Amino acid sequence: MSKVETTDRPVNFIRNIIDEDLANHKYESVRTRFPPEPNGYLHIGHAKSICLNFGVAEDYNGECNLRFDDTNPAKEDMEYVDSIQQDVSWLGFKWPGKPCYSSNYFDQFHKYAVELIGKGLAYVCFLNADETREYRGTLTEPGKNSPYRDTSVEENLALFEKMRNGEFKEGECVLRAKIDMASSFMCMRDPTLYRIRFEHHHQTGDKWCIYPMYDFAHCLSDGIEGVTHSLCTLEFQDNRRLYDWVLDNLEDFQKPDRPFQYEFSRLNLEYTVMSKRKLHQLVDDKLVEGWDDPRMPTISGMRRRGYTPAAIRDFADRIGISKVDSMTEMNILEAAIRDDLNKVAPRSMAVMDPVKVVIENYPEGQVETLQAPVHPQNEAMGKREIFFSRELYIDRADFMEVAPNGKYQRLAIDKEVRLRNAYVIKALRADQDAEGNFTTIYCSYDPETLGKNPADGRKVKGVIHFVEATKAVPAEFRIYDRLFTVANPAKEGDFESVINPESLVLKNGFVEPGLLSSEPEKAYQFEREGYFCRDNKSGDAMVFNRTVALRETWSS
Repeated sequence: MSKVETTDRPVNFIRNIIDEDLANHKYESVRTRFPPEPNGYLHIGHAKSICLNFGVAEDYNGECNLRFDDTNPAKEDMEYVDSIQQDVSWLGFKWPGKPCYSSNYFDQFHKYAVELIGKGLAYVCFLNADETREYRGTLTEPGKNSPYRDTSVEENLALFEKMRNGEFKEGECVLRAKIDMASSFMCMRDPTLYRIRFEHHHQTGDKWCIYPMYDFAHCLSDGIEGVTHSLCTLEFQDNRRLYDWVLDNLEDFQKPDRPFQYEFSRLNLEYTVMSKRKLHQLVDDKLVEGWDDPRMPTISGMRRRGYTPAAIRDFADRIGISKVDSMTEMNILEAAIRDDLNKVAPRSMAVMDPVKVVIENYPEGQVETLQAPVHPQNEAMGKREIFFSRELYIDRADFMEVAPNGKYQRLAIDKEVRLRNAYVIKALRADQDAEGNFTTIYCSYDPETLGKNPADGRKVKGVIHFVEATKAVPAEFRIYDRLFTVANPAKEGDFESVINPESLVLKNGFVEPGLLSSEPEKAYQFEREGYFCRDNKSGDAMVFNRTVALRETWSS
C-alpha cells in the first residue's frame, strides 16, 4: 500500500513509522485500535488518543477497532460501555462492525496461557500479596525466585485447571510468567498473567472465575485482531518488553506482520485531573454533579458544556504527538473552542443581572419588531427578530450613575449609548432601593438612530445589549469556570482542597424569546457575555451553561 498524502495534518514520529512500514511492505494496510477500560467515563486525554488512533486509520485508508478492555469485572459496568461508544461516535469516528471486547477472546487467552505453561514459561504461584512484594525486589535490588517457580509443567497445568474450575479462593494463587526475577525492568519480574475473581461479567456472565491481566490480554487482543500499530501512552513504555515477550513466545504470532507497540506522551491539561481514580473520587464525594458535570474534563461533561467535536479534534491537532511529557495550557483548549464557535455559533442576547430600563418617550403598549443578524460575518445564516418597547432589561454592570472618566463607554446619567441592533438611548435619572441598588433607569430614545449609520451622522461609541421586557424569557445561567485554583492539582497532597469555590456561579436573568426553541448542547454567542449552550439535562427549563468566555480571563 502506498503512502497516503496527509499534507493537511502535522507530521509526527508515529506517522513516520507508518510511512516506513508501508514503504517496506511490512504491512499491506493499517489497523489501529482504541482500547478503553469500561470502568469510567472518557475524558479529554482519551480524546487525544481517539483522535490519534482513529485519525491515523482514516488518513491511511485503514481501520480502527473500538475494543473494550473488559478484564476486571469488579470495576466495570455497561453504563461505561454505552457512554464510551456515545463519546467516540460524537467525536465523529466510526469503527468497523460491532465493538470488540477482550472478553470475546477469553477462550483463546486461556489456550495461550496453557501453551506458555506447556513450554515451561508460566507457573501457578501461591505467594500471598505481601510475600509477592517481598520476593519482587526493588528498583535497586533484584527479586528472588518464587518457591513455586520450578513446579513441573504437568502440575502447573493441573493447578491452572483447578483455578479455572473455581477450586481456589480469590487471592490464593495466580498464574505468573516465568521470565527473569533479576530484570532491571520490574514488569519483567515474573508478572501475573491471570488472577481469580468470582465476579459476574457483563459480557460472559459466570463462565469464568479467572481473568487475564491487562498486559497479557492487550497484546493478544492486538494480535488476534490483526492490529499493526498499537499506540499507547508513555506509562506503558517499559511494558512493551512484556508485550513483545508474550507474542514472541506464542506460535500463532511468529510472523513479521504481528503488532508492535509505540508510545506517545499522554495529555496533561492545566486545572484538571486525568486520573480515573481522582475523577471517581470527585463524583463519589459529590463535589461535582456527576461524570457529565460541565466542570469535569470528561467528554460527556464537555459536550454538556457546549464544546464541539470539531473543537476537540482541532485541539488534538494543535497539541500534536510527541514522546515528551509536558503540561498543556488550558488556553490552547479554550482557544480551539472559541475559534470554532466564533465561526458557527448563532448570536443572541441575554441579560444575566438585569435592571429595568423605562424609555419615557416611547409609546406605552407598543412593541416594535426589529431585525438583527444571526451571525454578523455570515449573511447566509439569515436574520432573527428582536423586540423593542417602552420597558427593557439591560445588565446591571452596564450602568453607572456617574461616568468615571471620558473612556467609559456604557450608560450613565446624561450619557448616550447604542442598544445592540436598535436605537440610541440616553439616561435621565435612576431609582435606587434602600441598599443603594439601582432598580429602574429612566431614559429617552432617539427614533432617528435605528441602524448602524444614523442619518444625523452621530457617532456613539458605547454599545450595550438588552432584552425587551414583555417578551423576555426568564432563564438560569450557569457560569462555569476552572474546577481547580492551581494549574496542577494532581501534585497537591489533597487535590480536593484546591477546588475552585467559584467554579460554578448561578445567575438568573432573561433571554430573547427566539431561544425558546434552542436545542440542548447547541452553542450560542450571547453578545458581550460569552458562548453558552442550553443544558442537556434540564428538560424544558431554560438553563444555559457557559461554554467559554469571549476572551481569556485567567492568567496561566
